[in-house]
Amino acid sequence: MKDALYLGALRLLPKNAWSRAVGAAAHAPLPKPIARLSVRTFARMYDIDLEEAEQPLSAFENLGAFFIRRLRLGARPVDRRPGVAVSPADGRVLNFGYIDNGTLLQAKGRQYRLDELLGDTADARRFERGAWVTVYLSPRDYHRVHHPVEGEVFQARHIPGHLWPVNRAAVDNIDDLFCVNERLVTFVRGSAGEVATVMVGATSVGHITASYDTALETNRGGGGGTKAYAPPIAVTRGDELGIFHLGSTAIVLFAHGDLEFEALEPGMPIRMGQAITRRRSQK
Repeated sequence: MKDALYLGALRLLPKNAWSRAVGAAAHAPLPKPIARLSVRTFARMYDIDLEEAEQPLSAFENLGAFFIRRLRLGARPVDRRPGVAVSPADGRVLNFGYIDNGTLLQAKGRQYRLDELLGDTADARRFERGAWVTVYLSPRDYHRVHHPVEGEVFQARHIPGHLWPVNRAAVDNIDDLFCVNERLVTFVRGSAGEVATVMVGATSVGHITASYDTALETNRGGGGGTKAYAPPIAVTRGDELGIFHLGSTAIVLFAHGDLEFEALEPGMPIRMGQAITRRRSQK
């Protein structure tokens, strides 16, 4: 009943406009004492380790700057073993598995279509025999997303959409949630085959930016579209891919099903750089 009331109220909210307003408020300059107090209070509320941040607390002029903080060098070691793909973000494993007949698991009893997630039937065909891992970021998590594999970015797609929340109530109750929310898809080709990382926006998290292309951003009123890179952009496993200007969900898609999952469990905490899959041929 509580979930139904919560989601019913959200249906009446202009979620995209609300998210832009929240973002503007979070990034509004504050007097230094108020900024420090706001950041410290938020960090204490969500049990965030301030020692991991690249900059001291006094460097953050508002909560928005703290949300997108960088971490100090070495705070997130990246697994460099051959054939390994790593988590793109800090968060919790929502689910994972092998793609079955073009469908992926959203929650128990709810599936969604790969072609609807990617916004293109031809792209979806390349992943039909592959696998996926979904990582959910909460407000307490580090909000930068990194490349799970090395290779070359050859294509990106911005898909406009709604901005429903991606919390448990929404994941359990909203059909095709990851396909109706606004998202940014980054396609990489490399030794791991083709991998796509889908950054899914959410209420109050509508703004996503790409680190490899500063012209790519979401929830700014644009019509979206697909962009090809020629020449492609070389990236290394663990390089920064993009930024959630708060927190949301990252889905890693693998075109090759020739892989094994690491010891993952739904709901388990995970950190950027931690192994999520390994190619069987390179064990």
